[in-house]
Amino acid sequence: NPTVKSRAGFKLHIKMPSDDNELVSSSSDEGPYVCCLPQEIQTLAYVELNEDPAIRDDALRTLRSWLKTQPHIRARTDNTTLLRYLRGCKFDVQRTQSKIETFYSCKTALPDMFIGRDPSLASVNAILHLGLMVPLPGYDALGRKVILGRLGAWNPSIHKPELLFKAASMLFDTLFMEDEQISVTGFVQLHDMAGFSLKHASSLTLPLIKKVMAIWTEGYSTRPKAVHYINTPPAFTPIFNIFKRFMKEKMKKRIMIHGSNLASMQKHVPKSMLPAEYGGLHYNLREITEEWVEKIESHRTWFLEDEQYKVTDTSNNNNNNKNKKPSHSISKMREIFGSDRSFKKLDLD
Repeated sequence: NPTVKSRAGFKLHIKMPSDDNELVSSSSDEGPYVCCLPQEIQTLAYVELNEDPAIRDDALRTLRSWLKTQPHIRARTDNTTLLRYLRGCKFDVQRTQSKIETFYSCKTALPDMFIGRDPSLASVNAILHLGLMVPLPGYDALGRKVILGRLGAWNPSIHKPELLFKAASMLFDTLFMEDEQISVTGFVQLHDMAGFSLKHASSLTLPLIKKVMAIWTEGYSTRPKAVHYINTPPAFTPIFNIFKRFMKEKMKKRIMIHGSNLASMQKHVPKSMLPAEYGGLHYNLREITEEWVEKIESHRTWFLEDEQYKVTDTSNNNNNNKNKKPSHSISKMREIFGSDRSFKKLDLD
């Protein structure tokens, strides 16, 4: 089991769960939270995320009390959801409140991205079965999930790019429900760029990319710890440099480009996790994809119900429509998503 030195200087011995015993968050109610994470992961949460068991339930109660005073925010209030936001904001309650409102405002401002997340729909199911994004079995040496993305494995002539985000959000929501550990340790992204062409890049318009990046960075409570790129085509570098401008500095420092050097990538992602197509020993990509499609499909009711959770479009309950005004958070999100000012400085020629 690896030893990790935290930012605070503590040495943490991370006990790795087995592939057959991944950690599942079973708490979906609003009662007292019972932590089932290994003690080593709980220690990591305490040191890195300020998660003190003595005040954890108080923080949950504070968030629920606050949400009751915010009738315009229709939010999930179960332990799993609220803890994910608290951990993502390092138990800063005020910051967590802002993050929650931002996320549900995104859902209202961009309904096309969040409505119709039904795995039984033919268009959605087809994207899911492509295996464009799948969590790999097990964990890396630091207890992190590795998520494989294949950005060149879809046909822009057949699939709408908006469906890529919809499928990705469904995958992450399922992962959050299936594996609590990810909210503490974060995750690693492994992007296989094989097959990615200018046709793919041109279909991912800059306004769409801007919206998606804003949702992932400002709305979703995720903790990406490293990003690895492999099989990068000649056109990758200039395209990547454009989008790199919108990344935060700390994320830029977490990026590694391996080109076609799989051995270099395998120094960071063990073969025990990788599909056979990438030098792994135990699984193939189709098996992993089908497993996660089944998991997503098992949460279909959750996804259908999730459409009701959002920020309402008005700031009061006045029944006179002409007196209703968009809530401040909605107006702010629509201003961000509707403006292309951030892209005017880009020279795409």
